[in-house]
Amino acid sequence: MAEAQMLIATTRVALADPRGLHDKLCGHFVEHGTVSRSHGSSRLDGPFGAVLISEGVDALDIRVEAPSEGYLFVVKSSVAEHLVAFAEGEAPVVAWNGDRAAATEIPYFRAMTVRGARDVTPKMRRVTLAGDIAHFETGGLHVRVLIPPKGHEPRWPSVGRDGRVAWPKGRDELVARVYTIRRLDRASGELAIDVVLHEDSAGSVWARTAQEGDPIGLMGPGGGEIVPADWYLLCGDETALPAIARIAESLPTTARATILLEIADAGEEQPIASAATLDLRWLHRNGAEPGTTDLLETAIRAVDWPAEGEPYVLAGCEQKAARAIRGYLRKERGLARERHLVAAYWRRGHEGVLPERD
Repeated sequence: MAEAQMLIATTRVALADPRGLHDKLCGHFVEHGTVSRSHGSSRLDGPFGAVLISEGVDALDIRVEAPSEGYLFVVKSSVAEHLVAFAEGEAPVVAWNGDRAAATEIPYFRAMTVRGARDVTPKMRRVTLAGDIAHFETGGLHVRVLIPPKGHEPRWPSVGRDGRVAWPKGRDELVARVYTIRRLDRASGELAIDVVLHEDSAGSVWARTAQEGDPIGLMGPGGGEIVPADWYLLCGDETALPAIARIAESLPTTARATILLEIADAGEEQPIASAATLDLRWLHRNGAEPGTTDLLETAIRAVDWPAEGEPYVLAGCEQKAARAIRGYLRKERGLARERHLVAAYWRRGHEGVLPERD
């Protein structure tokens, strides 16, 4: 099979201290990919593409390579964001040349329309959207939902000349929240998102008040890819339930999975279908506030791991619990990084925190 044609973009950025900024870029991206550096130049290889950097006397020459328009945008935007963030006291001008240099639309943004909403359980509400469903069939399970203000035509984000996302401000400002695509149905042209209902969070207010015809924006998809394994441990609180349910539905008949789900009470249990062999266990808080118990960590520690075969663990929950689970898997069980993904989907006392993954 022939290799994909790489898209290429370049820029020359004038700076007072090119080497210092080069050091900062490499120091940051080494946490997200592979960095090779030699004699004033470097190559940064990540999941979306590559960045080649060369130092000049008063500038950095930067070249981005990526296999698709979406990936090219992600890398260009990330490079520009970090150039601006790391150039303390300066306002670097980033002007891209090459592929998609004049693009003004975000390649992975789609404007959608609410088709309906209903309660799945007392604390989980499903909002159904219509639009370009095919775009979301591959690339990951999660999307960033962009909620426009009520009462006037929404202004959606665009792409600036520097490659960064230009977000609407003031009365047009959008509220962004990350959710899992629970269901896709190309035949009906529908996509469903399940939202955990809190009293007054922005996402909950949107889910409760969403009406047919309302505009909504989606960015993505991304994240949540499942790694092939002989046995899966899928665990989380209600915020991870949509992702875990969708992953379970995708497992083959040969797979085995233990699923641990922490929820408020028995009224929040949902059917989870799968062709795989499932060991499904519900953990009820029974009055305790979300994020205040160690139910999930305790249940994970009590799991009997198979003696043979490759395991894979996926966990999603409150930040403190996620860190405890991650520590147990790595330090006590010695599980390799590529055999688990633990995500902090939320942080107690804070609204709108994006998932922390490691």
